[in-house]
Amino acid sequence: MKSLYNKFISFIITIEGKIAFYPTLFGVGGFAFAMLMLYLEKIGVSAYVSARVPQLVIDNADTAKTLLNILTAGIISIMVFSFSMVMVLLNQASSNYSPRVLPDLISNKNHQYVLGAYLATILYNVFTLVGIDPKDTEKYQLPGFSVLIGIIFTVICLGSFLYFIHSISQSIQANNILESIYRKANQRLDVLINEEADKTPSFPDTSDWKTYHSSKTGYFQNIAINNLVDICLENEIQIKILVVQGEFILKDVPIIKVSQQVDDELVKKILSNFNFARGEFVEDNYVLAFKQITEIGIKAMSPGINDPGTAISTIDYLTQLLAKRLQKNDQTIVTSEDDKALIFVTTVNFKELIYQVMVSYRTYCKHDMTCVQKLFIMLKYLLLQEKHVEDYHKTLKTEAELLYHDAQKAIENEKDLERIHQLYESLS
Repeated sequence: MKSLYNKFISFIITIEGKIAFYPTLFGVGGFAFAMLMLYLEKIGVSAYVSARVPQLVIDNADTAKTLLNILTAGIISIMVFSFSMVMVLLNQASSNYSPRVLPDLISNKNHQYVLGAYLATILYNVFTLVGIDPKDTEKYQLPGFSVLIGIIFTVICLGSFLYFIHSISQSIQANNILESIYRKANQRLDVLINEEADKTPSFPDTSDWKTYHSSKTGYFQNIAINNLVDICLENEIQIKILVVQGEFILKDVPIIKVSQQVDDELVKKILSNFNFARGEFVEDNYVLAFKQITEIGIKAMSPGINDPGTAISTIDYLTQLLAKRLQKNDQTIVTSEDDKALIFVTTVNFKELIYQVMVSYRTYCKHDMTCVQKLFIMLKYLLLQEKHVEDYHKTLKTEAELLYHDAQKAIENEKDLERIHQLYESLS
């Protein structure tokens, strides 16, 4: 049961980012509530309310049907407009920033809630309208109370629409996109740093371990780590995960090593806890945040956009994330309650992470003095921060040297070169 529960949670986390997830739940809720109100109308809820507060209940069938028709048509109109706005937002974000930011924009829960409220209200109004049967008005009690609730839901949708317009106009701004990416990555790093809890257990040599291959293709999104811990304890084995989270994994490539040979059934059980998807999310993989922010900065420096201010903002956010990454160990080892090392999770080390960030900026921004200057300031700041591994500072100085040499070749102004030399010397 525990294994199924963990897999279910992993599945929910995966589909939660889909744009149709919450609207579908809201739609089902709207339909269910409409059925509940039809049942309550049969037992006389409108008659009960009408006897006490007659002002709240509509007692004219034509008026009720006209109202529901108008309200439903109106909600459909603003729903279509809202979906159109989402498409415009995604297209603009893809053009101006990076296609990688699209999954995060699509998974914006507030926008999904608004779209879900529209869908729920439409379904509720439609089924309430179907329930109106004015053939015998003397014995038949109109569902006036249900119509009143439909009006209230519509008013809520109108308020949600105003919020939606405000929110979507804010979410397309570069600073808000960067802030959202940074916040998610920072939270993920906090979780990983807390899980390490200053423990760096050793892991045995895996050179002679048995290697097993992937049975699926897709982005390696996350792992049901608790299930793997239980499998290791039950079968007295240790596992090394060979692939880095966020990588695109092809079928039949080496994916794990096991401390002893195991049967095919156990291999399938282990691999069933690896979640593959066709998309990536910062909440699962903080490294993706570095890619996204870097790509936004590089795109801003392209001739078509030419926005050095946004590029400098991306460097500011990268500085904060790299300072947080300095506090994390390069190795991720999952242990049992008695601190026995069970699972080695391969991760992107700090040297590779900052190299991939800096190589992009060195390639596309080395000619821009403001960006080069900002990169040196970033490296100087990082050298002053606490680090978890001593070699981190050596890596930073190596990147500073590479930046210095590239900038010297790309910039010709003597005063600028003198300033660059001073910045480089200040790192020593």
